[in-house]
Amino acid sequence: MLALLLLSTPVFAQQQKKWPIERLTVEGLKNYSSAQVIAATGLKVGQLAGKDDFDAARDRLLASGVFETAGYRFAPAAGSSGYAASFQVVEVEPALPVRFEGLNAPEAEITALLRRKDPFFGAKIPATEAILKRHATAIEEYLAAKGQPERITGKVVADSPDQFAIVFRPSAGPPKVAEVRFEGNTVVPSSALLNSFAGVAYGTVYSEPAFRQMLEAGVRPIYEARGRIRVAFAGIRTEKAKEVEGLIVTVTVVEGASYDLGDVRLAGEWPVPAKELLKIGGFKTGDLAKFDDVEAGVERMKKRLRREGYMRAAIRVGRGIDDEKKSVALEIHPELGPQFLFGTLTLKGLDLHGEAAIKKLWAMKEGKPFNADYPDYFLIQIKQQGVFDELGDTSASVKTDEQNHVVDVTLNFRPASTESGAGFPATSKRPVP
Repeated sequence: MLALLLLSTPVFAQQQKKWPIERLTVEGLKNYSSAQVIAATGLKVGQLAGKDDFDAARDRLLASGVFETAGYRFAPAAGSSGYAASFQVVEVEPALPVRFEGLNAPEAEITALLRRKDPFFGAKIPATEAILKRHATAIEEYLAAKGQPERITGKVVADSPDQFAIVFRPSAGPPKVAEVRFEGNTVVPSSALLNSFAGVAYGTVYSEPAFRQMLEAGVRPIYEARGRIRVAFAGIRTEKAKEVEGLIVTVTVVEGASYDLGDVRLAGEWPVPAKELLKIGGFKTGDLAKFDDVEAGVERMKKRLRREGYMRAAIRVGRGIDDEKKSVALEIHPELGPQFLFGTLTLKGLDLHGEAAIKKLWAMKEGKPFNADYPDYFLIQIKQQGVFDELGDTSASVKTDEQNHVVDVTLNFRPASTESGAGFPATSKRPVP
């Protein structure tokens, strides 16, 4: 037994011997860098290390809370008397983007604080309860040191059905927008931006994604109407309002340069000649790219398509932006949908003679493409041509069969005086075009 003990002693001593670390690598990373992981291990290239040191490094990685598993392997480095060591990790999933709402401190300070306390804090972090609580506590301590004690919570919120984020904010509940400010804007005064935007934003529960959506819907069109298609909302920061309950939200605007309208091209199959549609659109190539004018032109094109029976027609406008030339080209695609046909005409408020006169004047034929503008246009022409004496109010209504794509029209006629009856004498037989 003594001999066996003596024989094993050199082996045990060899296992505990430390050698310099020549190289450290990390495998299995998705959201973090090798530098972050190596810093968290506490090991450094050049230091002496043995199995106990690598065990302790692995335990530090697991204690960070961002790895499901962590392991290591080391072996003598080729041509050297030191170790080549590698850590193998599996990250906790999911890692979600982080933002701060309603904290009475600059976001940059909060971010710097958490980075100092946690080498793995970054744009995305794991959504584990332990990590959320750890960061929330750090923020609470920081605010308390600034004389602003407040309970903070970290929660996972749904920005959309398939997009989630981690939000750190006061435990009292989601804050509301009390005031909006703009900075960096010179082309459009803040008063103009606020007039179109503040009424929508004030009083709403604040979240950055929802607020950005409101900026895109309410402020971007103002700039695109001036050709500033590269406008960007580079930063959004919040602070507590002092006079009222809620947040002051400050938006940093980068207005960008003005762009001209480049070539406009129709793509796909259209039921109306391209030359006619482009003329209707009135797009002014070479002029300032005013996208409110572009949208108005697209609406006129859609109205023309409805005259061919495409009552559900939509138009998609693609942009080709040339940042060097400061121009934007348009490629316009139709989304026609089904073509509706005219079905039957029903007349109300006329006697037999009046009905006969109207039917002769009505030009749209059964089974032909339904012109959505024609019924109202027809009634206007009836009045202007004086087809009936003492004609009062008229109206047109349509009944749409969505399944069979057929539209029936009803025209309603009323005399100017309720005592004159409905038998209007026809004075014109000329068809309405």
